[in-house]
Amino acid sequence: MKRILFIVWVLIAPALYAQDKLPVIYLPDNLTIHFISPEPIQYVDISTKDLIGDLPLKNVLRLKLRDTLKSFLGSVITIAGEKFIAQYRLMPGYPGVPTEIEITPAAMHPLDISGIGLSQNQLRSLALSLVAKKKDKRIEKVNAFGIKGQLNHVCTIGDYIFLDISYRNKTNLKYDIADFRFKVDDRKVTKAANNQSVEIKPEFVLFSPPAFSKSYRNVFVFKKMSFPGNKVLRAELSEKQLSGRIVTLSISYQDILDADTLTN
Repeated sequence: MKRILFIVWVLIAPALYAQDKLPVIYLPDNLTIHFISPEPIQYVDISTKDLIGDLPLKNVLRLKLRDTLKSFLGSVITIAGEKFIAQYRLMPGYPGVPTEIEITPAAMHPLDISGIGLSQNQLRSLALSLVAKKKDKRIEKVNAFGIKGQLNHVCTIGDYIFLDISYRNKTNLKYDIADFRFKVDDRKVTKAANNQSVEIKPEFVLFSPPAFSKSYRNVFVFKKMSFPGNKVLRAELSEKQLSGRIVTLSISYQDILDADTLTN
């Protein structure tokens, strides 16, 4: 019997010791705790029925006691993002404790998930670094309806391609954005040809402005793509009616092949 008890203790002791080392969060009565994650939250485990929670935003977990502190003896919560997992020990609290908890690197353990790629936070950081760079004058340009468009940079990291595109409105008419689409089309389209257009969606878009008066710049991130030399990638910026100006910037496959390398 003693041997059995010893074996059980050997099995559970590391888990108990690990839980004792978890960061402690105190839950006050009748107040809500908000966990703020640096990247979208993918999974949450609440190991007690005394708590209720939801995700009002992609990177915010809202947590509250179901009833009162009288029935709550403590618990452990697990929060997983795209590239990390974090655990906290929840204990009965008191008025005045922090109700906004930022998930910091000290509480994170990295997740090595094959195929998940870069997190949204990492993509945003890399995209912002592109916007901070000087525009490259050698890449594709377009000029139509008083709108001048330019491909500023093409960069790659791992399986991702970053397209930095800007527009300059030389008219006094504000441009209300209806849509921004990317299509792979035939390089030369004739009326007799059976043109097959394939739309591709970005994995990440840095900004989402509804309109611009004079200038617009954005970064679009795609998973690795390839298309034959007789095809071209068209970035189509369309305006809301009634004006309905459509500006199409063509990007060749050679532009993709000549992409610079980003560092993470």
